[in-house]
Amino acid sequence: MIKRGNESKPHIGIFGRCNVGKSTLLNFLLGEYAAIVSSQSGTTTDPVKRSMEILDFAPVVIIDTAGVDDMTVLGYERKVKTLESLYNIDMAIVVYDGVWGVEEAQLIVKIKEQSIPYIIIRNLVENSNFDITDNKVEINLCDNAHETHRNDILNLIKITLPEYSYAIASMFGNNISKGDVVILVCPIDSEAPAGRLILPQVQAIRDLLDKYSITIVVQEQQLPQALGLCLDKVKMVVTDSQIVDTVRKHVDGRVHLTTFSVLLAAMKGDMQLYRKGLDRVDSLSDGDKVLMLESCTHQSSCEDIGRVKIPHWLKLYTGKDLKFDFVTKLSSLPENITEYALVVQCGGCMVTARQLQGRIQRVAARGVAITNYGMLISKIK
Repeated sequence: MIKRGNESKPHIGIFGRCNVGKSTLLNFLLGEYAAIVSSQSGTTTDPVKRSMEILDFAPVVIIDTAGVDDMTVLGYERKVKTLESLYNIDMAIVVYDGVWGVEEAQLIVKIKEQSIPYIIIRNLVENSNFDITDNKVEINLCDNAHETHRNDILNLIKITLPEYSYAIASMFGNNISKGDVVILVCPIDSEAPAGRLILPQVQAIRDLLDKYSITIVVQEQQLPQALGLCLDKVKMVVTDSQIVDTVRKHVDGRVHLTTFSVLLAAMKGDMQLYRKGLDRVDSLSDGDKVLMLESCTHQSSCEDIGRVKIPHWLKLYTGKDLKFDFVTKLSSLPENITEYALVVQCGGCMVTARQLQGRIQRVAARGVAITNYGMLISKIK
């Protein structure tokens, strides 16, 4: 495991009833006034996310959520948002004041159901003593919150966060060793960000550098030349899924060929569910609905892989009149998810493993087939 800070930061959610000190705790941990604090119920509406760096540890995202007992007009919707965020966090902090109640007990049940590690913070009102034992903290956040207490709580967070949330598994695992030659085929088209590479390509390059391998990065037009220079030494070729058929024509059968999306699927997703989901492709019928899950937001173009190319290729492969819907980032899944014959999830480079797994499991739990962009493209192309 390689520990490094990147876009997939551990997510820590703060939960509790209204006015127990959730926003105060967020501000205290950040050391700044990031969330509005008020005695009025329902001050926090949608989850408030803030990033911070825990020294000598990792960057994290802390989320302040709406109270689970919000009785305002929009209280039900806020509570739904709050509980839904449990699918997207790596650790929970439950804040309460006074007496432990039904709301807190129900929160702990839901947190345990998803095997989320947690700590409990009791926001003292009268007692000004600071006490920390195991995974429980007692502190007066308003009158007794000092820098030393902040560090103590952050240290407890460091102990509680699961390693998988801040340590990134290698994209290549044990398949690549020091000195191995790997060719990365990175097409530059209208979907490529100006002056940059897409994130999976950057992650692959960094992983290979960490392994002290020899990495050659080319566009598809230069692949034959690169192979001609060192074919007998190439261990693996990694390509963008949408040109895998073109690349395969040039790659010798002795060289392992895979895609960035498949590498990500193996690292973050659920290969067993993805493979099972592929079986559903061959039984699709006219009028079936397919849901495309994009874990990032970007401007769509005529070459968009998720919104244009995959739907087009899937219609050609099946010969069926399919209907497509799209969900971006970590937006809520449709309530009518069972109406979809197939769900196709992107590689998930912009979300955490926990967030991707949570989405996959929610789809699978409803009995809906789910697969991955890259694996689907490899099948239908």
